[in-house]
Amino acid sequence: MKQGCQSETGRIERLLLKHPRDAFYSQDHINRNWKDLNYTGCLDYDKAIEEFECFATRLQKEVPDIYYLPRNENTGPDSIYTHDPALITKKGAILCQMSKKQRQTEPPAMGQHLAELGIPILGTIRGGGKLEGGDVVWLDQRTIAVGLTYRSNMEGIQQLKSLTVNSGIADEIISVPLPHWQGKDDCLHLMSIISPIDKDLAVVYSRLMPVFFREFLISRGIKLIEVPDTEYDSLGCNVLAVAPRNCIVISGNPITKEMLENEGADVFEFEGENLCKKGGGGPTCLTRPILRLI
Repeated sequence: MKQGCQSETGRIERLLLKHPRDAFYSQDHINRNWKDLNYTGCLDYDKAIEEFECFATRLQKEVPDIYYLPRNENTGPDSIYTHDPALITKKGAILCQMSKKQRQTEPPAMGQHLAELGIPILGTIRGGGKLEGGDVVWLDQRTIAVGLTYRSNMEGIQQLKSLTVNSGIADEIISVPLPHWQGKDDCLHLMSIISPIDKDLAVVYSRLMPVFFREFLISRGIKLIEVPDTEYDSLGCNVLAVAPRNCIVISGNPITKEMLENEGADVFEFEGENLCKKGGGGPTCLTRPILRLI
C-alpha cells in the first residue's frame, strides 16, 4: 500500500479511523473509566456513536479509502484518537511511545494493523523517549515542528530526528517548548494550538505559542487565524484539513468558523460534545491519515 503523510493539509487519500463501538465498548465501560482517563465529563455512548457517524459520513464523501482499527482488548477509550500512536512517512510508519499510561498499548496495536495493511514499520520510539502524534506538525514535506511537552520529550524528538532527518526523509526538526498550562494530567499537544489549513494558512491559539515559533510561521508566509479565548476550550483550534482549505470543525465555534470561511475555506461542522470535547480530542485527533497528496 502506498503511504506518506508528510503534510497536514494535502488532500487525504487514505485514512485510519476507529469506531466508538471498538474503542468505548459500552456505556458501562465509559462509566467505570472516564474519571481515571481525566475526561471532563462522562460521555454518552449512544450520542458519541451518532456524532461519529456524522463525522465519518462527511469523510466518506471526501476520502477514497478509509480503514478501521479493530477492537483490541489491550487498548481503552482513548484509542478513538488514532492520530497519536503513529506517524506515517513516505518510507513507512514510526510508532510512537505514549506518556499517558492508559495509552501505552496503542502504538503496538496500531503497528500490527498497519503491517497487516502492508505499511512497513520504519522505526519505533524506545527507551526513555516519549513522542505522541499530536505533538508533530509537518510544516512542509521536509520540515517538522515537534512540541516539547509533558507528552513528548527531548529524547523522543532526538529519536524522531534519527528516523527522519538522518535517513533523508526530512531536512529539519524544530523543537517547540510549550508551557505547564493545566499540568501533567491535561493534554497540551502542539496541535492543541495550531491546525494548518493550507500551506499559507493556519488556525492558532497564540496565547500558548512561543514567540519564536509564531514569528517563524509568519516569516514563512503563513497567515494566522486567531482562535478567541471563548472558543479555545471548545476545541476551536482543533481543525482537520481534509484538503487545502477544506476542513472539518466541531460545532459551537462560530467565530473561528466565520474567519475560516472569510479565508475561502469550505467548512463542515459536526456535533462533538461526547466524541470530542469530553475526551479532549478534536476532529484531527480522531484521524490518522495514511496518505496525503503533496
